[in-house]
Amino acid sequence: MSPKKGLVARPLKSSEFAIEHVTRQAATGWRDIVATQKSSAADAWDRLTKAPNQSDPKCHQLKGQLATIVRDGVEHDQWQYELSGGARIWFYVEGRTVKIVNVFTRHPNQTK
Repeated sequence: MSPKKGLVARPLKSSEFAIEHVTRQAATGWRDIVATQKSSAADAWDRLTKAPNQSDPKCHQLKGQLATIVRDGVEHDQWQYELSGGARIWFYVEGRTVKIVNVFTRHPNQTK
């Protein structure tokens, strides 16, 4: 019997961060970003697995009330990765895992 055919997930290096969705909206938004901005989504994946909480023009902590997020009673810094066309990925880091909270295919109203 031959093995089941399918895509092979990219393995992580021991120095890299894992990425997971923590909301249904994040999973749906990620699917939509991959469908509309495949190369940008791959660049975001590479950046978030290597240095998710290192600030630069594309990736930075959100400001004001959005700067932190409470999950399971623990407060975390909330970050944003900017893609083209105003698309955004909002996430926090817990240990060696990037937790994606929201993915927007266009600029979110909360930060306008």
